[in-house]
Amino acid sequence: MGLGELIAKYDVPGAQVAVLTGGEIRDESAGVSSTGDQVTSDSAFRVGSITKIWTATLVQRLVDEGLLDPDRPVCRYLPGFAPSLTARHLLTHTGGLDSNHFFGIGRGDDALARYASALATAEHPIPPGTVFSYSNSGFVVLGRLVEVLSGRPFHDVLRERLVQPLGLRTVVTEVGHGTAPGASDFAMSARELLRFVRLHLDDPKLAVLRETQVEAVPDFGGGVLGWGLGWMLYRDGVVGHTGVAKGHKAFLRVAPDSGTAVAVLANSADSEPLAHEIFTEVLKSIDAPPTPAVNPGEIADRMYGTYRNQLYDITLTTADGRTVLIYRPRTELGRAKRVEVVRHGDSSVIAVTPTSDGYQVFSLVGEDERGRARFLHNGSAAYRITPPR
Repeated sequence: MGLGELIAKYDVPGAQVAVLTGGEIRDESAGVSSTGDQVTSDSAFRVGSITKIWTATLVQRLVDEGLLDPDRPVCRYLPGFAPSLTARHLLTHTGGLDSNHFFGIGRGDDALARYASALATAEHPIPPGTVFSYSNSGFVVLGRLVEVLSGRPFHDVLRERLVQPLGLRTVVTEVGHGTAPGASDFAMSARELLRFVRLHLDDPKLAVLRETQVEAVPDFGGGVLGWGLGWMLYRDGVVGHTGVAKGHKAFLRVAPDSGTAVAVLANSADSEPLAHEIFTEVLKSIDAPPTPAVNPGEIADRMYGTYRNQLYDITLTTADGRTVLIYRPRTELGRAKRVEVVRHGDSSVIAVTPTSDGYQVFSLVGEDERGRARFLHNGSAAYRITPPR
C-alpha cells in the first residue's frame, strides 16, 4: 500500500516516509502540508523531541574532544545546579528535573543562558539519579552546556558541526515550540533526518550513545524498554525516538545491526497507527500498542493517592464506582481533567478511552517506607504527596 493510500486510510493530511537500507535512502511523500501546499521530499516537518538526539550528538562530540566529562557535576560548568547532577543524568532523563518548566524567556542567542539560570534556582524535589523521568528541561540545559563549552550560540554550533557538514538543506533549527532550543525545536524532511541517522551508523564514536544506560524504564505504553544517551531502546536491538510538536508527530526507528532505519513524519496528532503499520512492515519487530483488558482485575491499594509534578496534582482514586485520575492544575498552564483507568499490570493502570497517542499507560513505581507507590509515571514521574485513600 502506497503512502497516499495510507494517509487516506488513517485520515492524515500529509506525511513523509524515508527508509535507509544498504546505505541508501528512499523516501515517499503524500498529501498536503499544514499551509495547504503539496508535500514533497523537501518539505520540512516538525520533529519535536527527535531534536534531543541532535543535542546528544553535539554533547558527545564535546566528550570526544575532552571538553566535557559526562560524569562531572554540571555545576562545574553551569553554576547553581545540584552538585550531584551530571550530563549523564541529563542525557538519560535521570536528573530529577521536571519536564515542564516554562519561564517565558522568549528567543534569541541568550535564550538558553536565561533558561538555564532560571532552572538552576527552581525547586527540584526529586534528587538526581532517583528515577527515570523524561525531561525536556534537562535537554535545554545540555544545549546550554554546548554553548558554554563551544563558546558559540547553540544554533551556530549545530549548523557548523552537523547541518552544514552533512549538506542538509531542509533543516530548520528554531521553529518556536514554546521552550528553549535543544529539546524539541527542530524541523526537517524525513530524508534528511535519515542522512543524520546514517552518520550515527557510520561513525563508531557515536555508537556509545546507543549503549544501554537505563536498563529498564517504567511502562508508559510506548514499547520503550530502556534508555541510552538520548536514544530510546526497544526490543530486538531497535533504537529510536518519537516527537510531538503542535499538530505534528515524528517517529524514528533504527535497527543498527542491519543498518536499517525508518522515519515517518506527519502533520497529524493522530498519526501513530500510520507509523505503526509502516514500522511493522519494514522492521517486523514492533510491539502492538497496549489496550485495556476485558477483565482487568483490582488495582492495588498501594497505588492510590495524590502525586505532584510541576503542572499538576494528580489523584488516583475511585468515584461513582470507577477508578479515575483527577488532574488539578498547579499553574495557569495546566487544564483540569479526569481520566478513567483500569488495572493494566501489577504496577500499572491504563486509560479506558484512547487519545491521539493511543491508550495511555501509567505506572506506579518505587516504594516508600510504608510500602506505597512512590511515583506515578507516564514517561515523566510525579512524586507522592498523600496517603493512598
